[in-house]
Amino acid sequence: RKRQRYVEKDGKCNVQHGNVRETYRYLTDIFTTLVDLKWRFSLLIFILAYALTWLFFGLIWWVIAYSRGDLEHLGDHSWTPCVNNLNGFVSAFLFSIETETTIGYGHRVITDTCPEGIVLLLLQAILGSMVNAFMVGCMFVKISQPNKRAETLVFSSHAVVSLRDDRLCLMFRVGDLRDSHIVEASIRAKLIQSKQTQEGEFIPLDQTDLSVGFETGDDRLFLVSPLIISHEIDERSPFWDVSRGQLERDDFEIVVILEGMVEATGMTCQARSSYLADEVLWGHRFTPLLSLEEGFYEVDYGGFHHTVPVPTPACSARQLAAAAARRDAHLYWSIPSRLDEA
Repeated sequence: RKRQRYVEKDGKCNVQHGNVRETYRYLTDIFTTLVDLKWRFSLLIFILAYALTWLFFGLIWWVIAYSRGDLEHLGDHSWTPCVNNLNGFVSAFLFSIETETTIGYGHRVITDTCPEGIVLLLLQAILGSMVNAFMVGCMFVKISQPNKRAETLVFSSHAVVSLRDDRLCLMFRVGDLRDSHIVEASIRAKLIQSKQTQEGEFIPLDQTDLSVGFETGDDRLFLVSPLIISHEIDERSPFWDVSRGQLERDDFEIVVILEGMVEATGMTCQARSSYLADEVLWGHRFTPLLSLEEGFYEVDYGGFHHTVPVPTPACSARQLAAAAARRDAHLYWSIPSRLDEA
């Protein structure tokens, strides 16, 4: 059975929250809730917020005009109404729009003989400014969300295992398609695998860190051209005892996370991808992409996902290290013996 992904290749987390009873918590952070909504719901709320506000205050303006008798004295020049040229609900609604949006056509205007109208004018101006600030802020944050910047951060479709400096390494490639850079870029990798503790507890999605240079600072990337990220399989690695045959039978997922600040906006951006066991190629290496042209370096993204087979031992890193230790020990003891014979 094919393993269910924890993180999709495009970075979407394949987790759904169910039976959430404390839904009131979403309302305590209504700004983030509105930003997280889908676009169609955000636009609907944006339109309703303004339309309902205009209708509400338009209704109050109409009630004031009706209660004062302004609608009964239409055309009476000796009568001073609360709002000039307000002759019904439609005109009250239009006056509400003009007031809240500060359009000011000059046809309908409030008079100084209507104290309740003056109070309502101040109230609508204040609440209208609050609605403008809240809704425009939500739309601005939603438009400028940095998750779209992650669409131009690409990961190789496969990870590879091969030798680097006589040591087995797990490698994958990352690249940035834009000319504007990711500032303070860093990379992390986690192994997602089922685990059973010594006490018998079963952990279905246990997370284990894969070192990609945290101790040496190699996890801090200068992502100008595509880079190959390497995890050295040593005694601290969870792949220390994994051979090629066991890798083909194993069931795990490697989640890689690239983080950094967008140079153009200064906002934090995160891109994610994952590799299942059958997406890790043993005995392969990535093809070079960088070439030196006249005055600049050129990156050929056409071969970004391409790999080539290379000679790689099929044994585990532990067995490879043990064989190297035996070879070094044999060489160490054979040199004095040959000197004695000479």
